[in-house]
Amino acid sequence: MTSGFSGEVATYYARHRRGYPPEVLDALTATFHLGVEDTVIDLGCGTGQLSIPLAARIGAVLGVDPEPDMLALARSAGVEAGTTNATWILGGDRDLPALSRPLGGRTVGALTVAVAIHFMDRDTLFEAVRPLLRPGGGIAVVTNGAPLWLQNTAWSETLRGCLERLFGHPVTGSCQTDEAGRRRNREALVRAGYRYAETCVEYDAPLTVDDMVGGVFSAMSADSLPSVQQRAEFAAEVREALGGTDEVTERVRVWLQYGVRNA
Repeated sequence: MTSGFSGEVATYYARHRRGYPPEVLDALTATFHLGVEDTVIDLGCGTGQLSIPLAARIGAVLGVDPEPDMLALARSAGVEAGTTNATWILGGDRDLPALSRPLGGRTVGALTVAVAIHFMDRDTLFEAVRPLLRPGGGIAVVTNGAPLWLQNTAWSETLRGCLERLFGHPVTGSCQTDEAGRRRNREALVRAGYRYAETCVEYDAPLTVDDMVGGVFSAMSADSLPSVQQRAEFAAEVREALGGTDEVTERVRVWLQYGVRNA
C-alpha cells in the first residue's frame, strides 16, 4: 500500500468523498456480530469516512493509513464527531503484524478495507490478518460505488468527456471497483480459507458539481493534481457541459464482500 494522497488531495478527500449510510454499518455489525467488546482495524482508513461512524457502534477502532495528512484530517473529524474510541496509526498493509502491539495481544472483530484494496497485496494481507481475528470475525472489503466517471448515466459520460479533454487521453481507471475487481477480492478470500459472503446496499443520493469535481481530484496523487487555475476551469467546464446545473442524482451501489473466519 502506497502513500500519495497528501496536501490538497487529502482535503478534497475529506470534503467530497461520500460517507456510508446506516445500512452499511448494519450489515458490517450483523455479519461479524460486532459489539461494544470488539475492536475493528480500518486499513486504508483515509479521512475516517468509515472508521468514525463504525466507532459509534463498537468498542474501539484502529484507523490505519500510510498518509499523515489523511490521518490528521481523520483525527480532526473524529474530534468534531465526539469520537473518543478511535486510534489513528501511520502504516499500511505490510505493517499489519506490528498492530499486535497496540492491540496488547487482543483479537479483533474485523478488518475493514474501504476503497483501498487496489493498493494492497490481497493474498499476503488476507493470510496475515487471520491470527488477529477472533472466531466469527473476518475481513470486509467495501467498495463505495463505481468511480464517478464510469457510471451508466448521462452526467457521468459528460464528466468523463471533460476529464479526457483535461488529460488528453481516455479515462478508464476503475480503481478495481468493477466486477473484475470484486472477483479478485472474492477469489483471494476463498484462497485464504475464509467463508465468503457478499451484500450490496443501493440508494439514491444528491451529487453536487462541487462534490463531483472534488471527488475526481481526491482520486489523484498530489503530484498529478492540476494547477489551481486548471481546476477552476475544469469545474466551470463540467458545470457548463451539464447545462448549468449544480446537482444531479447518483445511484450508489456499495458492495460489501466478507471473508468470515470459522471458529
